[in-house]
Amino acid sequence: MGTWGIGSFDNDTAADFAGGLDDAAPEARAGLLRAALERAARNPEYLDDDEGVAAVAAAALVAAQCPGGAAVDGAYGPDEPIPPLPVELRPLAVAALDRVVAEESELAELWGEAGNGPTCRRGIRALRDVLEPVPPALDVPLFEL
Repeated sequence: MGTWGIGSFDNDTAADFAGGLDDAAPEARAGLLRAALERAARNPEYLDDDEGVAAVAAAALVAAQCPGGAAVDGAYGPDEPIPPLPVELRPLAVAALDRVVAEESELAELWGEAGNGPTCRRGIRALRDVLEPVPPALDVPLFEL
């Protein structure tokens, strides 16, 4: 894997994924993101690093459209705009990210071998927190005495 950074699009596979999004018709981009997320989330076997990288990149693009989400502004991210994405991609992105950091994930193993596992996991956690925010506590009593 020709990695040169730890961001969602800072490696060859993610840059290729972004190029594929740029080459696709605008109306096909959400389907490509969904497919990448499903390949990771629904994979019961050992998750290949290419599938994991594509899932992280796709999740970053979904998170970018959420409240509090950071824009994907890396030099290797998609150049073409991503149209508004369906809200139902958010839980799928969370499931894909959970799969990426699971024990049977080559990407998680590579992060550990490179010594940047904790930093990468913090990045995944940040994406996950945007995709699945914790609802605020209710400040209103449920009933009054």
